Amino acid sequence: MEHTLNSCGCSMNKKGCCRNSHQKLSTFDWLCDLPETRQDTDYVEVQFKNTRKAYFINSANIPLEKGDVVAVESSPGHDIGEVTLIGRLVLLQMNKQHISPERYEIRKIYRKAKEADIEKYKEAKAKEQETMIKARQIAESLKLNMKIGDVEYQGDGNKAIFYYIADERVDFRQLIKVFAETFRIRIEMKQIGARQEAGRIGGIGPCGRELCCSGWMTNFNSVSTSAARYQDISMNPQKLAGQCGKLKCCMNYELDTYVDALKDFPSKEIQLETLDNTYYHFKTDTFKSAISYSTSQNFGANVVTISAERAKEVIALNKKGIKPASLEAKQEEEKKIDYNNVVGEDSLTRFDNQKRKRSGKRNRPVLKKNNPQHAQSKQQKRNDKPSAN
Repeated sequence: MEHTLNSCGCSMNKKGCCRNSHQKLSTFDWLCDLPETRQDTDYVEVQFKNTRKAYFINSANIPLEKGDVVAVESSPGHDIGEVTLIGRLVLLQMNKQHISPERYEIRKIYRKAKEADIEKYKEAKAKEQETMIKARQIAESLKLNMKIGDVEYQGDGNKAIFYYIADERVDFRQLIKVFAETFRIRIEMKQIGARQEAGRIGGIGPCGRELCCSGWMTNFNSVSTSAARYQDISMNPQKLAGQCGKLKCCMNYELDTYVDALKDFPSKEIQLETLDNTYYHFKTDTFKSAISYSTSQNFGANVVTISAERAKEVIALNKKGIKPASLEAKQEEEKKIDYNNVVGEDSLTRFDNQKRKRSGKRNRPVLKKNNPQHAQSKQQKRNDKPSAN
């Protein structure tokens, strides 16, 4: 299959199967190589500024490909967006988001965007930054407890969506009147949360990669501090919070794995009794299946690390009224190896070249058998030997 580079510089085949779309929250059409899936539905997914997506019906049977800029029906007028998905995968996406034609009004796609539509669209987008600054000044002058996070103009410039953040309910009826008189357009107010704002603005996370909320996440699940407790993460608010000021979404990624793994561990509230001390839970290492116990409840004192199986054995013994001599099993004590000086890393002279003692035999001349001097020295040794008589 032949491939070309589209306007965003990504690899695209003739069917519009773009693998590295420049759009945020882009979806890879893994069914694009199957021609029969493209005719399964007339519904099309269209994406607008940042992460706003909507579904439209191609009732006029316009030949569309992924990446085409189209003019779609809006209220009032029309809007300009980019086609991000066509074919059978659109039905799967609509089913995932619980969107059905019976419950929601599906609007139409008018046409592919003409040059005049694109120019008007660019003129409207150029006003967004100035409008947002002016809107923030108006909201502050009216002493409203809200923040204008972003402004999105419609493609024809007749309408603008003002995205705002507010902790409490805001009565912005007077604000809409001032906005309409100032900007001479139709106003729509839409409340978003701190996570959605971070997704629209974008940025780089502490991991060094693009924020998940602006890259691939489509919905935002609540994150609680219990996720940090299950994973033994430090309860430092500065480290747990993301750029939006809320708990990081990535704390939920491995939470289910930790919860399943901790089912094999004994409860942290159970104390272990030995002949000498009472031990309290100090730390759990989920990956090594090990638990550390301390003789103090508040800090680490005489910390002993044992396996989860050994902890269960001690708990079973304590229930029977038996107190072992120590938490560590005898077999574990016998297997202990001192790794401190296995290769002599404690020696400061371990890399020095040690001088070998040379024996004096190496300085003696070597006499070969065929050499007359060798035969003469051999005869001399025989004469030196004492006789048997």
